[in-house]
Amino acid sequence: MIVDLYRREESGNKYSYLAVPTGKLLPEEVTGTDWQVHTTEVDLEDLDEHEHPIPTLSVDDVVKQITEKRYAITHIGDQTGA
Repeated sequence: MIVDLYRREESGNKYSYLAVPTGKLLPEEVTGTDWQVHTTEVDLEDLDEHEHPIPTLSVDDVVKQITEKRYAITHIGDQTGA
């Protein structure tokens, strides 16, 4: 699965991350917020074991969330500084 990654700054110099399959629009429920492109065309199947496209979310979790709701997002409690 190939995804585009977006992020938005939260308080305390932390970020939330959003993954959407490449070529798909941002879901309606997040279009009113300040998401900015972080990186594009990340092939989740081609990552080595030390690469990680979204801090605090495993590749399996990204795929699961996208399968369930067409996008993956970190949770407020999962935020990390970047």
